Amino acid sequence: MHRERWMSFVLPIRKAYPFLGWHKSGEGSASVKGSSEPRSLYERVRRLNKKEVCRVLELIATYMEIKGENPFKIAAFRKASAALENDHRSLMQIEDPTTLPGIGKGTANVIKELITTGESTLVKELQAEIPESLLTLLKIPGLGGKKIGKLYQQLGITDLNSLRKACIEKRVQTLEGFGEKTQEKILQAVEAYSQKPERLPIAYMIRLAETIENALREIPEIECASRAGSLRRVNEWIKDLDFVIATEMPENTAVEIKKRLDIREVTGEGSTKMSVILNDEYGVSVDFRFVTRNAFATTLHHFTGSKEHNVEMRRLAKERGEKISEYGVERPDGTLLTFPTEEAFFQHFGLAFIPPEMREGKDEIDVAKVEETSEWIDLSAVKADLHMHTTWSDGAYTIEEMAEAAMRKGYDYIVITDHSQSLVVAGGLSEKHLKEQREEIERLNAKYGDSFKIFAGVEMDILPDGRLDYSDDVLDELDFVIAAIHSAFSQSEEKIMSRLTQALRHPRVRLIAHPTGRIIGGRPGYAINIEKLIDLASETNTALELNANPNRLDLAVKWLSRCQEKGVRIAINTDAHSLEMLEDMALGVAYARRARIRKASVLNTMTREEFEAWISAPKYEGFLGGNDVV
Repeated sequence: MHRERWMSFVLPIRKAYPFLGWHKSGEGSASVKGSSEPRSLYERVRRLNKKEVCRVLELIATYMEIKGENPFKIAAFRKASAALENDHRSLMQIEDPTTLPGIGKGTANVIKELITTGESTLVKELQAEIPESLLTLLKIPGLGGKKIGKLYQQLGITDLNSLRKACIEKRVQTLEGFGEKTQEKILQAVEAYSQKPERLPIAYMIRLAETIENALREIPEIECASRAGSLRRVNEWIKDLDFVIATEMPENTAVEIKKRLDIREVTGEGSTKMSVILNDEYGVSVDFRFVTRNAFATTLHHFTGSKEHNVEMRRLAKERGEKISEYGVERPDGTLLTFPTEEAFFQHFGLAFIPPEMREGKDEIDVAKVEETSEWIDLSAVKADLHMHTTWSDGAYTIEEMAEAAMRKGYDYIVITDHSQSLVVAGGLSEKHLKEQREEIERLNAKYGDSFKIFAGVEMDILPDGRLDYSDDVLDELDFVIAAIHSAFSQSEEKIMSRLTQALRHPRVRLIAHPTGRIIGGRPGYAINIEKLIDLASETNTALELNANPNRLDLAVKWLSRCQEKGVRIAINTDAHSLEMLEDMALGVAYARRARIRKASVLNTMTREEFEAWISAPKYEGFLGGNDVV
C-alpha cells in the first residue's frame, strides 16, 4: 500500500522537464520553465484552467464536509464543478458561469474571483478554520470528507499521528458509522501509509525537483545548475535527489538554499556539498554539490552516471594513462583538463555524446565508440503529438487552444483523440458529438491552411467483451483511431489478449494506447502477454504507444527495445488533458532514449506528409473482417 500513497488528492500540474540543466547566461542545451510546487494544496491548483477551477470547487466542498456545513451547500459546489466539467467550452469561453445549469450566484462568484485574481477568499477562510493536515487523511482508504469531519469534530483528530493514537485507544470505534472492524482497517492503513518507501515514483520526485529548481533560479550566486543522479537518468523509481551547482560562493549559496526551501533537517554541510532532508511527505534526501564553472561538466557527468558507467569511463581513461575525477581529467603530466560541456568531455575520449538516460554501465561506451548517437530520438525530432484530450471529453482546453499550443511548440500537426462513448465518466463522445467535433476540426483546418493540420481521431475503448466502441462506419470517418483498455482490468490474460487482438486486427485501429495499463506506484496493469502483443503489432502494422505521462511511462524500457527489434512503430504521446501536460513530451523522449529508440522508429517524427500517407495506406494485407473479428 505504501507505494500507492504518493498519488495526490489533487492531480499534479505538469511542467517542463529540464534534464540537461540551466544556465543564467542562456547557454546550454535545455532551459527550465515553470513555477514551484507550493506546499498548500490550494496553491498547487492555482494555475488556472477549467479543470483546475473544478478541483478548487471540489476542495471547497471537501473543506465544508470536514467543517460540517449544510449538505445542500456542499452539493452546490460539487454540482458547479460537474457543470463546468461537462461543458465543451474552455474556461475563457464561458463568459457567465450562471448560464450553466447547476451553477448559482454563490458558486459563480467563487469561479469569477478565481478567474480574475487566481485566488479564492472562501478557500483562504476555510484554510484558516480547518487544519490542512486533515486533507492527508483523504489518502486513507475509506475516509472521505464526512468521516474526516466526524473524526475532527468529535475526537479532535487533525493528522495521521492523532488518528493512529485514537485508533490504538479504541476511540474511533465509538463514533457512529465506524465500528471495531472499520477502526482496525483504518489503523492498518495508517501504519502502511506511515512506512517510508525506500524509493519513490518518478512523478513525485519530478515535482520536488521542480520546486528546488525554481528556488535555485532565484539565487544570484548560482551560475548554472542541473539535476543529476537517477532522476536525470529517468529511472522509474528514485531514492533521493542530486543537484550539481556552479558557483564561486558556495557558502552564500548554501545559506540562500536553506532560506528558500522547506527543509526538515540539514544532515551535512561543507564548502563542496550540502545534504538536507526536505520537509515533504516522505522526508526526501537531497545532495547539493558545489563546484566551479570550469569543473561543472565533469562533476555533472560524475554524479549523473550509475556506478557501473563511471567505472567503465575510468577504465577507458586508465587505458590512456589518464584519471577521471569529479573535477576533471588528470593527464599523465599532472595537468587537469576541464571541459565546457559534457559533449566535449566525451569527445576527449573519442566517444559520441552519451545521453544521461543511457549511462547505466551496460554497453553504451562501446556503442558510442562506433555509432553516431545523433540517430537516437531527441525532442527536436518530434513533429506532432498524436494523443490528447479537449473540452469535448475530459480535457481542460478547446481544440483550438490545444492546436495553438502545439504550434507554439513547433509541431506540424496533431491528432485530437477524445474519449469514446462508453467512457461516460470521462465525457466520452456519442457518434453525434464525434461528427460535430469532426466539423469543428474541418473549420479550424480551413483557418490554418497549409501551416498546420489537425487530424480527427478518437481514443476508443476496447469493451470488456472485445467489441470496439464504435461501428466501422463511424471509424471510417476518422483519420486516426487509437484503441485502449479502460475497464475490466481484472480479466484473465486470455481475455485481455483476446480484446487486444481484436483491436490490433481491425483495419482502422492504428495505435494501442498505454498498452499495459500500468500506473507507476499505483497499479501493475492488467494481465498481458506483452511478447505476443508486440508480435501482433508487427504482424498488423499497428503502432504501440509510449505514454509520456510521468505516472505511466507505458510501455516500459524493455518492451520499447523489443518493439524496435521487431520493427513496430512507437508513438511517443503525452495523453495531454491540459496545455501543461503537453510538456510531458520531453520526459517521454528522455525515457525512450533509455531504450535507445531511434528517430526512425517513432511514428510522430514523421513529417505531416509522411504521416498522412501512412494513415491513408491500407493497414496490412490479408484482413478478413471488421468489428466482428473473433
